Amino acid sequence: MTLTVKGLRVGDLVRDVSFEVGASERVGLIGESGSGKSLTALSIMGLLPEGLHATGSVRLGDRELLSASEKDLSRLRGNGLSMVFQEPMTALNPVMRVGRQVTEPFRVHGRRGRPAEELLAAVGLPGTARAYPHQLSGGQRQRVVLAMALATEPSLLICDEPTTALDVTVQAQILALLKDSLSAEAALLFITHDLAVVATVCERVLVMLDGEIVERGSTRDVLTNPQHGYTKSLLAASDLDGAAR
Repeated sequence: MTLTVKGLRVGDLVRDVSFEVGASERVGLIGESGSGKSLTALSIMGLLPEGLHATGSVRLGDRELLSASEKDLSRLRGNGLSMVFQEPMTALNPVMRVGRQVTEPFRVHGRRGRPAEELLAAVGLPGTARAYPHQLSGGQRQRVVLAMALATEPSLLICDEPTTALDVTVQAQILALLKDSLSAEAALLFITHDLAVVATVCERVLVMLDGEIVERGSTRDVLTNPQHGYTKSLLAASDLDGAAR
């Protein structure tokens, strides 16, 4: 299912943002903190903070999301649309066992699904269904959140800096799990400031600066032959010379 964003605006923070992520595509949205990446993702999910309002158009397949009711959006989230956040503790209930949290989308949407132990084993966490979030490491908690996001086989998965707080080894494990676990038909929008992650995961890349997309193209083209000065400065600061090639 294709995500189509046209003329998205959130006050002066996100301005006239347009892009598509087709079914089975892996697209990176990169830029430094404050560039508007997360607000773009929250607009798509219908989760903007109180006081902010998105205009323009965000369509998932034939559904317009910006004008959808909260009831319709709630039905869609965790079903056709899922998101993995940077800090897993914001997405996990500290007083609920992780096994119950992983299968919560099935209960919310009235669907039958795979058992918690099976879902957790698929992300490398066998035998943890009865654990509470505080009993797991940061990398393990992120695996739980990934299992939750993938449980209902979403048409679109948005990942917002999901590996930023993890060490390099755990980061590589999470990225490998993501690539192996996401269905071939699903679309992925991967938000990060880490160009090495984009080079590893994404086929296309969008570069965001001050609420606008200033460069776009195939990951290889953008990372090996950047056209915009901001992209060049990101590359110069990234230590990426061989990674994109």
